Amino acid sequence: MTETTPLSLRQISRFFFPLMLNVQLMSFSHNIINMALARQSDAVANLAAFAVALALHLFLASPGYQNHTIALALVRGKRSLHSVALFVVTASAGISVLLSLIAWTPIGQIVFEKLIGVSPELATSARSVIGVLAFLPFFTGLRGLCQGLVIRARRTELVSLATLIRIFTLVIILLAAARHFPGPELGALGLLGCIAVESLLMLRFAIACGFTPAADNTEEHGLRDTFHYGLPLAFSSAMQQIVPLLISAIISRLPDATLALAALGVIRGFIFLLAGPMRNLQQAYLALVNTRRDYHTLMRFFRLVAAGMAIIMLAVAYPLNLPVLGWFMGLKSDLRAYIALPLASCALFPILYGAVNLWRGFFAQRHRTGILGWATIAKVGYLAVAWPLAALSPIPVPGIGLAVFLLLSCEFCEAWYLNHQRHRLAS
Repeated sequence: MTETTPLSLRQISRFFFPLMLNVQLMSFSHNIINMALARQSDAVANLAAFAVALALHLFLASPGYQNHTIALALVRGKRSLHSVALFVVTASAGISVLLSLIAWTPIGQIVFEKLIGVSPELATSARSVIGVLAFLPFFTGLRGLCQGLVIRARRTELVSLATLIRIFTLVIILLAAARHFPGPELGALGLLGCIAVESLLMLRFAIACGFTPAADNTEEHGLRDTFHYGLPLAFSSAMQQIVPLLISAIISRLPDATLALAALGVIRGFIFLLAGPMRNLQQAYLALVNTRRDYHTLMRFFRLVAAGMAIIMLAVAYPLNLPVLGWFMGLKSDLRAYIALPLASCALFPILYGAVNLWRGFFAQRHRTGILGWATIAKVGYLAVAWPLAALSPIPVPGIGLAVFLLLSCEFCEAWYLNHQRHRLAS
């Protein structure tokens, strides 16, 4: 790290909070979809089908979710821009093919019934959701590329503006299509439409920013270097998203499977909303940290934000249970009581998730993305061991309680591994 002007909390705030608002608005769209599905006639089944389908979609589409990091780290001029764009198109096409196979071939029924373990009816509904989302990777890929370029130009407020417009678009789509799509496909249609609008806006903003920031003296990365840097990140992202999929597979075999899956979908919506912004610590590290003092300043900022998010999560679980989960989300009293304690336990998630992303930025800045892949392998390996143990020795707890425990312990496993590797690298 070189000596530069010390980083301040104000500078971090100006960079981070627009991105934080972006993630919260983006996460809020999942809660809006849950609100729409919760008001349908067969609410629990539709919420469960959408939650399972979204977990599988996030796993298959996750290699494209690091495009903003790749663009932020690698794009320096036209050559590197073309290399990153080709990487994005290649990843998007491959993901779309996989989603199409799940949606429109017998493979999908096998995956949902045999691997994930849901009922045939739930599997059919989930496949219909995947069918609507089959072309979404092209839009998310474009959005990620353009976000990286805009973030590098330090115009993070434009990212939040695009997501704000996405929210309004989603509400309009859900209101207009509610009568015509009475099942979980309504949520998928809303998600596809609003992200398409957001992606096109980000393209417009990236063009306005000149696509690439001012060139520095570093050498541009070609196609081979881009794939060498990007593939471990894509793999790591996929392993991150296999966790909720495996947890869904574990709890889908429990006596309260449908209720637990529906509750997990609701809780993950709040996790996206209140812990999701912590993932921007990775981009903040890449864009802002130049000295050890900068790192400690960012650590202090992380602790303050994580503590605030944890307090809000606790408040939603108990004091604000009725107004937020009941009046606003439209959940019935039995479902609200079922998820209250597990949701309160998720107050730990912003702390663990923030630490993981802070250290992911540490390794990404040093182009040690392979370590990130090994971290997620350790995380998934832990869950693979926990799965048969949970199946062989059923624990007398509600399914959502087991799901939240696995979710938190997986995050702790990855945080411990990255911190251990960080100390080894520093020594």
